[in-house]
Amino acid sequence: MNSVIKKAGLVCFLLLAGSRCFAQSGNFKAKNPYYSRTITTPLKVSNAVWKKILTPELYQVAREGATETAFTGKYYELDEKGMYYCAVCGNPLFLSTSKFATTCGWPSFYQPVSRTSVKYRKDTSYHMVRSEVLCGRCDSHLGHVFDDGPKPTGKRFCMNSVCLDFVPVSKIK
Repeated sequence: MNSVIKKAGLVCFLLLAGSRCFAQSGNFKAKNPYYSRTITTPLKVSNAVWKKILTPELYQVAREGATETAFTGKYYELDEKGMYYCAVCGNPLFLSTSKFATTCGWPSFYQPVSRTSVKYRKDTSYHMVRSEVLCGRCDSHLGHVFDDGPKPTGKRFCMNSVCLDFVPVSKIK
């Protein structure tokens, strides 16, 4: 009974805080026919279709290139073993072993799980030149990559938590 009350309280807190962590619940994935952690075939789905499937926050960041507020993402300080997948399509993106602590405000990784996990595009918004990181399967905006990361790559893949779906190693099949 206590755990049910605690979970209900946590859900209420998250809803009131505007976190929208519920967007990654089983119901969300059940409504998304394109979500698969095993199929890696590239997707060609229109934004009109994605808008009907995704939560407003996920759609805004993943499909319109917005950025979640620094230090607010659910995976910023997560230190658990597992795999990070694209929250839009389920594509494998990053191993937790490539995640490292930063002070930038977003979860950061030094390399993707494979060369085809992500794509890159030049981003010249806000009077800067950056490399945007897109999902290699569905072309969703994930974040940006910078050349100030740790060894062995020297890269910092600065990702939006809302665009990630974390699965602990104990639940990976």
